[in-house]
Amino acid sequence: MKNKKALILILITNIISGIAQGISMIAIPWFFAMKDELDTYIWFFIATNILALFWVPYAGTIIDKYSRKGIFQLTNLISGILLGIICYIGFNHDGLSLYMVALVFVMTFMNYSIHYPNLYAFIQEITPQKLYGKVTSILEVQGQATGIVGGVISVLLLEGSKDGTIQILGKTINVFSVFDAWEIHEIFLLDAITYLISFVLISMITFTALAERKEETTSVIERLKTGLRFLNENRTTFLFGVLSYFIFVAVILEGFYLGADYVSNHLHESGDVYASSDIAYSAGAIISGIFIRFIFKRMNIPAAIIILTLATSALCFILYASSSSIILYYMLFVLGLTNAGSRILRVTYLFNNVPNQLFGRAASIFNICNIFVRIIFLLLFSLTFFEHSNNVIYAFLTLSLFLLITALIMLANYKKFDLKIY
Repeated sequence: MKNKKALILILITNIISGIAQGISMIAIPWFFAMKDELDTYIWFFIATNILALFWVPYAGTIIDKYSRKGIFQLTNLISGILLGIICYIGFNHDGLSLYMVALVFVMTFMNYSIHYPNLYAFIQEITPQKLYGKVTSILEVQGQATGIVGGVISVLLLEGSKDGTIQILGKTINVFSVFDAWEIHEIFLLDAITYLISFVLISMITFTALAERKEETTSVIERLKTGLRFLNENRTTFLFGVLSYFIFVAVILEGFYLGADYVSNHLHESGDVYASSDIAYSAGAIISGIFIRFIFKRMNIPAAIIILTLATSALCFILYASSSSIILYYMLFVLGLTNAGSRILRVTYLFNNVPNQLFGRAASIFNICNIFVRIIFLLLFSLTFFEHSNNVIYAFLTLSLFLLITALIMLANYKKFDLKIY
């Protein structure tokens, strides 16, 4: 297989940086929750999404114009240096302020916004078409296995161990050591180091492009218009790209805000439960990555996405109705299944319906639509009603209804989609 070594190196760099990024992005919401500052954190989250509205379309044009390998190198180098500076401030001032921690969140979120579209565009560029489904599945399994490792380490670092044990998924695990919880800037230092290691590994990648790309010399605005024209001419692809992405709305809201609030104010549990729920999510995603193509091998992708969207709606409703940490683990496991499954199927569908030349721009437009919806929900969930007592459960009820409506809209447009089985 052509580019096998390049794909392996991409997976390795994703593992290394993904573990540390995952730890940081679990630690940040819990940091705010423990300081009883989630009402402040949500406004940082809203501001980050608004900023992303301007960054994402520009990032899409960068991905389609320049070397995807070069973009990986530059983003890892810049992120490592900036995070290292913030860590230096933390060590020299005996900790970081809320604003500095929020700055790391913004920086990491902006990095995500170019990293993943660039990753998929790069994978499409160097992978034979017949292997799209297989490679996206491997990528998902790798990413979520990384998430499990990151989740376990998060439990260790966020809670520490006073008796040589930790709690993971409700089970007592011996770690044979007594240690204190890490400070947030110490966790960020681990993240900064992995960015720089990833930069070195990416520099070693060599590949042969399999998808044709032409040099574009037009302005950013013109390049973005080209992407918009393509989606306007292929409206069913646009509709599918937007609607099939809405499971991710629930994932982002739960992972970066609602989950910490739900564990802290509804379940009244500690950081080990919050981090363990992320482990459960990653475990579900791994199972999905391995088996999703076999489960739905006789079903077309839009039909499979509709089923997964309905399942996500149901699990959000169960979280609304439940008050059990065990149920939380089961539902996050299912969320991992549905989100990873929909992502694998969705990306495979788009690989086959969007030219590589335009993939970064198309992905950025889908992302913008997703961000708009997230901002609306974040503004809604910032209302005093949702912040009072355990009213976070009504946020999950709202998401359940939203995903049910999404599935019904896809069902109504079902015959318009490309119904081939991949």
